[in-house]
Amino acid sequence: MTKKLYRSIDQKMLAGVCGGLAEYFDIDVSIVRLMLVGAALVTAVLPLLFFYLISWIVIPQGQPKAQA
Repeated sequence: MTKKLYRSIDQKMLAGVCGGLAEYFDIDVSIVRLMLVGAALVTAVLPLLFFYLISWIVIPQGQPKAQA
């Protein structure tokens, strides 16, 4: 079974890109958000802003997880 990258519905603040990356790599979403902010500060924000906007457009939205 292959994993697919989707924007998260359950762990989203803005568009779900960081939540989707966290689910894909099976790590905490806070770590992904902190890494994104840190990389944005190092690269003068604009490149990461473009990455986030393009990811928002390109990555499809996932389905909500079934409640147990």
